[in-house]
Amino acid sequence: MRKVSDILARKGGTVVAIDAATLVLNALKLMAEKNIGSVVVTEHGEYAGILTERDYARKVILEGRSSDHTTAGEIMSTSIPRVLPENSIETCMHIMTEGKLRYLPVFSYNKLEGIVSMSDVVTETILSHVATIEQLQNYIQS
Repeated sequence: MRKVSDILARKGGTVVAIDAATLVLNALKLMAEKNIGSVVVTEHGEYAGILTERDYARKVILEGRSSDHTTAGEIMSTSIPRVLPENSIETCMHIMTEGKLRYLPVFSYNKLEGIVSMSDVVTETILSHVATIEQLQNYIQS
């Protein structure tokens, strides 16, 4: 059974992080530059939440706020469930589906180890199916 640790081993645990005082406009520029849909937000060097494109659309655009006067800390998501490296991919799928989430922070011993996206979960599921198919083909041919 594939685990969150498999995703982190494949993609690495590097996260893009910004301080909560960062203006949303600058956070969006960073996300565009890195071609990512979220960034980790920190306060005093510690994980505080995640800022996503969805946060921007719903908490800035729809509320008529200005992205060059609003900080990441004002609109970040803070109640996102955390997962552990030993959690299964199925657990992530369940949490993401139930919560309508696209990103989950991965923690081990209260330390942020990485971020798992819906795309990561789908990719890992596909890789698992491909490996199963190859094993079955090898079994049939032997």
